[in-house]
Amino acid sequence: MLTSLFPAPRPPRSGTRFSGWRIVAVAAVALGMTGPGQTVGVSVFIDPMMETLALTRSQVSTAYLLGTLTGAFALPTAGRILDARGTRVTMAIIGGVFGVVLMAMAGVVGLISLTLGFAGIRMFGQGALGLTATTAPAPWFDRRRGFAIGVTTAVGSAVLSLFPLVAAAVIPAIGWRAAWVVTGLTVWLVVVPLAARAMIDHPSDVGQQADGAEPRADAEEVARAAAAASFTRGEALRTPMFWAVAGATATTGMIGTGLAFHQIDLLGEQGLTPVQAAANFLPQTAAALLATLAVGSMVDRFAARWVLTTSMLLLMAAMVGVVLVSPGWTAIAYGVTVGAAGASARALEAASFPKLYGLAHLGSIRGVVTAISVGSTAFGPLALAIGRDLTGSYELVLRLLLVFPAAVIVLGLLAPTPSRQRALGVPPA
Repeated sequence: MLTSLFPAPRPPRSGTRFSGWRIVAVAAVALGMTGPGQTVGVSVFIDPMMETLALTRSQVSTAYLLGTLTGAFALPTAGRILDARGTRVTMAIIGGVFGVVLMAMAGVVGLISLTLGFAGIRMFGQGALGLTATTAPAPWFDRRRGFAIGVTTAVGSAVLSLFPLVAAAVIPAIGWRAAWVVTGLTVWLVVVPLAARAMIDHPSDVGQQADGAEPRADAEEVARAAAAASFTRGEALRTPMFWAVAGATATTGMIGTGLAFHQIDLLGEQGLTPVQAAANFLPQTAAALLATLAVGSMVDRFAARWVLTTSMLLLMAAMVGVVLVSPGWTAIAYGVTVGAAGASARALEAASFPKLYGLAHLGSIRGVVTAISVGSTAFGPLALAIGRDLTGSYELVLRLLLVFPAAVIVLGLLAPTPSRQRALGVPPA
C-alpha cells in the first residue's frame, strides 16, 4: 500500500551513468537534514525556550536525557521497517513525520510537552532519518562501499553543521516557535520529494549493478546467494565484533557528547575564553570530515579491529590531553583529536557492517547499534557534571571513564571476524 504512493523508478537510458553516486548525494542531503534533531541543532533553541517556559537548565537537561532515551528505544523497529519497505519509502515517511514533530515543538508549553518533543526529534531526526540516510548507499557499492558511505557521512555532517548558524540568525528575527515551524516545513520540502523522486532502493531496480559493473546473466542467483549469506539481526548480536563496534559508537557517543556539552566550561578551566572555547568546534568539525573520509577508505582495505583501535586511542588521547590544553596550538590539537575520534567510530559502524554482516538485514542490525549510540549520548553530560560537582574538576571523572575505550580496544582485538557458522553454533567442518 505504501509503495503505491510513490512512482516506480525509471530505468536509465542507454549510456546513462551509474546512479550510485546520485544516491550518495541524496543520502548526504537527507543526513544533513537531521540537523534539527542533533544536539548541535537543539542547543541553539535551549536558552530562548528556557526563558519563555520559565524552566531551569537542569530541568531542560533532564527532559533532553529522558527524550533521548525514549527515542532510542524505537530505533530497532525503524531498522526493521527499513529492511521491509526499502530506503525510498522509509525515508519519505520518516521525513514527513520528522517535519510534523519539528512543527509540534512550536506548541511546547511545559516540561512534559518538551520531553515528548525531544523524544520525537531525537527518534525521527538523529535516529531514524540518520540510520536510513547512512544505509542507503550500501546496496549500490561493493569494492568502494566504505568510501561511498564515508563521503555520505562527511558531506551530510558538513550540511548539518550549518543548521546551528542558520537557526541562530533566524530565532532572534522570528522567535523560537516560528523557527521550529520553518524548520519542519524545510524538512518536508527537502526530504520527502527527494526521497520519493530521487532515491532508488537497489541497483537492480533500474537494471544496474553495484559499482556500475556490467549486468550479469546470473545476477538473480548472485543476489539470492548474497541474501542467504547475510546475518539476521539475532545472528549478528551473537558475534563479539558487533558488540565491539557498538561499544565504540556508544563510548564516543557518551564521552564525546559530554565533552561537547561542557566544552565552554571545560576549556574555560584551561584558560580559554568562551569565544575561544566555542571556536574549538571548528577544528573538531574539520577533523571529523577528514576522518570520516579516511575511515571509509580504510574499511575497504583493513580489518575493522584496527580502525576501531585507532578511534579509541584518539579518544583516550583527547580525554587525557584536555587537562593540558592552553590557548593556542594545544587547543587546536585537542579539537582535532576529539573530532577525529568520534567521527571515525561512527564511520566505522556505517561502513563496516555491510561488509561484516551483509545487506539483507542491514537496517535491523544497524537499528540496534543506532539505538545504543543515541541512548549513550544521554549519559555523558550527566556523568561529567556529577564528576565536576563532586571534585571541582573534570579531570578525575575523565580518568575514570578511560576504562570504557580501553575495554572496547580489548574486545575489538580479541573478537574474531564474524562467521555465520559460529553465530549459529555450528562447529566448523
